[in-house]
Amino acid sequence: MKNYKGDLAKLPKGKKVIGTKWVYKTKYKSDNIIDKDKACLVAKEYVEKEGIDYTEAFSPVENLDTIRMVLALVAQ
Repeated sequence: MKNYKGDLAKLPKGKKVIGTKWVYKTKYKSDNIIDKDKACLVAKEYVEKEGIDYTEAFSPVENLDTIRMVLALVAQ
């Protein structure tokens, strides 16, 4: 399992799911020409409480090629 990311777990009773959102950013070159578009899937951390929902910080980063592949699969 080269690309193993983990298993889905059942949500414990009394807990709620923390949502996610996409953050998009356009990077420009020095002469204001678009260099690349970036997208990142992040957790809505403002609804989390330290010590209850998490004990340490972690920021997953997705590769742009992965996002393109997922969007291509959805489009099909």
